[in-house]
Amino acid sequence: MPILVGRNTKAIVWGITGSQGSFHTQLMLEYGTKIMGGVTPGRSGQEMHGVPVFDTAREALEREKATAAIIFVPAPHAKDATLEAIAADLNPVIVITEGIPVKDEIQMMEVARRKRTTIIGPNTPGIMTPGQCKLGIMPGHIFKPGKVGLVSRSGTLTYEIAASLTNAGLGQTTCLGVGGDPVVGLSFVDVLKMFKKDTATKAIAMIGEIGGNAEEKAAEYVKKTRYPKPIVAYVAGRAAPPGKRMGHAGAIITGRAGTAETKIESLRAAGVKVALKPGDIAKLIKRA
Repeated sequence: MPILVGRNTKAIVWGITGSQGSFHTQLMLEYGTKIMGGVTPGRSGQEMHGVPVFDTAREALEREKATAAIIFVPAPHAKDATLEAIAADLNPVIVITEGIPVKDEIQMMEVARRKRTTIIGPNTPGIMTPGQCKLGIMPGHIFKPGKVGLVSRSGTLTYEIAASLTNAGLGQTTCLGVGGDPVVGLSFVDVLKMFKKDTATKAIAMIGEIGGNAEEKAAEYVKKTRYPKPIVAYVAGRAAPPGKRMGHAGAIITGRAGTAETKIESLRAAGVKVALKPGDIAKLIKRA
């Protein structure tokens, strides 16, 4: 199986009866993802797109076998939904929800760490293994199976760059968004380690943005380990003024720390090819 999800992944959807949960459940089913059930308290016995709805994870798992969870629950209740999924031993847990309080995210990550559960997100477009499994809100038609792994902090750029790779004849192994919040479950380093072990992945596209130090840590890891696979990166937000938040809660720079320039310098010093425009990524990967 590719990293984290594949054709054998079976998922439970939290918030399946809400507008977003219902809409994207239908699209995930149409893509071929195995959605085994949904959890919405007070809605047990109902169905959504032919998928049974349960009050709790325990009730769902007594009736259906599942391996993964995806959370569409609104921010005030997303922590409880995520902790319930972790307690049910579902792994990975994909948290689509945006705007979760930071203290809730910290608690979620600590519980996940103790249980060795992989959280993708929060504030993520999800994860996609083309032709096998789509857990999230990515438009499935722009992806195709291939040899390029894609990891991104930006949801929209994930779609744009995946489409440019596909149009250039470069399919993908797995594409995922780590999330745009200051506190997320997976780092670039975590995902690069997974792609390193995945024999199907021959090259990696890494999409960063201003704020934080995730890109610098990735550069340090690549340099230290002499990473064996070619990586092409793009850093969004080169024109952002200091102190201005750019879309994501985690995309804010202070002084020189977290600027696009420092990230690009670090990546280039580690031997990573850096594209100055999103459309250049496919060209650089072809050369690599």
